[in-house]
Amino acid sequence: MSFPSLVSLPSLFVFALALQFSLVSLAQSPPNRDSQPHPEGQPKLESQTVQLWKGKPPGETVELPPEADTTKPDQPPTGGSPVIRIGNVSKPTLEIFRPDPAKFPMKGNLTSSQTAVIICPGGGHRILAYDLEGTEVARWLASQGITGVVLKYRVPARDPENKAHAAVQDAQRAIRWVRSESESLGISPDRIGIMGFSAGGEVAARATLLCDQDHYPKADISTDAYTDPIDQLSAKPNFAALIYPAYLTSKDQSKLLEELKPTETTPTMFLVHAWNDGVTPLSSLYLAAELKKVKVPCELHMYSSGGHGYGLRHVDGVPITDWPGPFGQWLKVSGWMEK
Repeated sequence: MSFPSLVSLPSLFVFALALQFSLVSLAQSPPNRDSQPHPEGQPKLESQTVQLWKGKPPGETVELPPEADTTKPDQPPTGGSPVIRIGNVSKPTLEIFRPDPAKFPMKGNLTSSQTAVIICPGGGHRILAYDLEGTEVARWLASQGITGVVLKYRVPARDPENKAHAAVQDAQRAIRWVRSESESLGISPDRIGIMGFSAGGEVAARATLLCDQDHYPKADISTDAYTDPIDQLSAKPNFAALIYPAYLTSKDQSKLLEELKPTETTPTMFLVHAWNDGVTPLSSLYLAAELKKVKVPCELHMYSSGGHGYGLRHVDGVPITDWPGPFGQWLKVSGWMEK
């Protein structure tokens, strides 16, 4: 197997890591496609949408045009279907998809898995690929017995020097909100994961790796808008899944960003990337290597090709688009999903 030329890696160890995971991932048997999500045939699940913040989110001072789908008629489809690209998000929400109790009987007041996953769609911190990397993912999780929660975080980026900042504030609040509502959602407060795609992968990574930092004020003396018991809860997710995550390396792509170095208490992670992704796979490779150094469990699936931005939409002859199969197995083996 040969790989396309990529930027030089600082050591042969990282290249060996990439080769090892590529061979392992490509050698796996294809998942059962009956369990794969298809935009035209996904489970018909009703969802519930809630506002993330009481009043304006922290730091919001500029009025944006109305929130809207920015997809243009001439934009090509992904996996045979169009993509909803939401722009001008100023009122973050959570859209909740619960497992069908007829398929996954409740255990008392708890869902069968007792697990929820917060999903951060990508979009380059400009828009959100809301269906491709959001609701379709949540519906698939719900079809596997897990509560899927789509985070519609603020875009476009408010701070050009720290593009993920407002989004990470929203993600940290989302983790606390889901934890605060664990009883009503029928989940356990210590079974909350976070998942992100592309720029949403950066959001999920920062919310996970920097979970001990407060990314927004818990109280605003001038307005008292953010004084909320929810914000006294832990913002640490119990696990994370990063699918082709973006923007985790230094500018010269020689290493993981220093502020994102994991510690021995970092939650376990699942990573997916394509070797030929134009959004460098070094983000996943470096993060996996750093997790190894601090002995945090990590499963990395590096495919030789596949590009970027495929979501969960299966494409014949493109093995990386079957990554939900290995992800489901990881969830089972890790105890987050029923076997």
